[in-house]
Amino acid sequence: MDPILTGFGILADPISLAVILLGTIIGVLVGALPGLSSSMAVALLLPFTIYLEPVPAISMLAALYCAGTFGGSITAVLINAPGAPPAAATAFDGFPMAQRGEAGRALGMAAVSSVIGGIISLLVMVLAAPALAKIAHSFGPPEYFALAIFGLSMLASISGKSPVKNLIGGALGLLIATVGVDLTTGVERFTFDVPELYEGISFIPILIGLFAVSELLSQSDVIDQAKERINLTAIKLPSRDDFKQVWKTILRSSGIGTFIGILPAEGSTMAAMIGYNEARRWSKNGDKFGTGEIEGIAGPEAANNAATGGSMVPTLALGIPGSATAAVILGGLQIHGIRPGTYLFENQPHLLYSIFAAMLVANLVFLVFGLAGAKLFSRISLIPRTFLWPAVFALCVVGAYGVNQSLVDVTIMLIAGFIGFWLKRYGFGAAPIIMGVVLGSLVENSLAQSLIIFDQDVSRFLGRPVAILFFVLAALSIFYKPLFGAVHRMRSGPTISQRGE
Repeated sequence: MDPILTGFGILADPISLAVILLGTIIGVLVGALPGLSSSMAVALLLPFTIYLEPVPAISMLAALYCAGTFGGSITAVLINAPGAPPAAATAFDGFPMAQRGEAGRALGMAAVSSVIGGIISLLVMVLAAPALAKIAHSFGPPEYFALAIFGLSMLASISGKSPVKNLIGGALGLLIATVGVDLTTGVERFTFDVPELYEGISFIPILIGLFAVSELLSQSDVIDQAKERINLTAIKLPSRDDFKQVWKTILRSSGIGTFIGILPAEGSTMAAMIGYNEARRWSKNGDKFGTGEIEGIAGPEAANNAATGGSMVPTLALGIPGSATAAVILGGLQIHGIRPGTYLFENQPHLLYSIFAAMLVANLVFLVFGLAGAKLFSRISLIPRTFLWPAVFALCVVGAYGVNQSLVDVTIMLIAGFIGFWLKRYGFGAAPIIMGVVLGSLVENSLAQSLIIFDQDVSRFLGRPVAILFFVLAALSIFYKPLFGAVHRMRSGPTISQRGE
């Protein structure tokens, strides 16, 4: 009971409550801006949280995560330009509703569905994370190595991009994580006689470069692009008939979003798409989806916000991020000296409830903002990009420099930005690279420790059942699609061309 009271004590602390409110407002504003995402916002904000105490700092990032996921629905409905990728599915039916004069009803349903999905996932988080951490109490280096490999294998399905390119991106992140002096052998790797690289490449400059600078370069191609805008009069709370129509969809999508969020590397974008597809499949009006169905908003909005709480479960309990934004928050935990896993819940159990309280407050606050301030927040999309992006770039430079007061970090940020921009043009995403960077130290250190324990005998991994389980799951996550396709082709029989007809 004491950790719960201590965790919720942040609500009585004016500073903690203020940073949570600030994170929520920033999240909604950033989410409403097409081109900006919660991952980018958390990356930009992370350097400034270094000067806060750990609990308010992580609470602020968690609040921004929740609010940024919802904020994208505002512009998705009003101008058919999702402010964040998870809101893309909301635009399918939200914008048609706005076109026929129901923008207020659409945004009201989006806000309420997001809050319900978020609260359900937070309840799962506060119950499941400690239980999962207890299971991990028996893990040794071999199990953590296998778990990290499983987390990286999930990159094969992240965001629906090319599995091969995602795995290549993860491998590139692992390579970046090897820069510096090897703690086991003392060998310098890829330092190029630069003293600032002896302890490795700082996480924050890479993060800002891949998310913010690369997006800045990408947005330069659409700087003068115009969007059709819908006039918004007032937000309407869902009526009783609306709730009767969508309550099953909200509960179903909340469960889907929470489960997808718990899976390492999946995140809210995939949860929203699956939530939308399932809402359409179970709806009596499934054939009308895309023309302005209220269930087409409730499904993805409940799912994408439920994924935020779900993604924090493996992040806090195992140190394996459940999404790109969770990976950034995990980096924030590490910067503040907080070690996820069993030790977190044994030594700092109040932190879990602090994060729970912060995300709960964020959900309730953005409900108020979403209902009362959507019209105001939507106007932020009117800011000319010729003013917006230089301001973002200035924040990037300040954030990268401020961590270590080093111009080397600014240079790394710029290099990461150009590399990220170039990779994006060829279908590579930033999220797999970030996952690789975050998990790199866990993979390397746990492997080195395992080999020491096993006296360099790799075959002794076979004597660890839990490690074998994670290796099998990793193999399935990578090869299940080719195997499923082969089995399906075998059951379907040979095609006409194969029969020579």
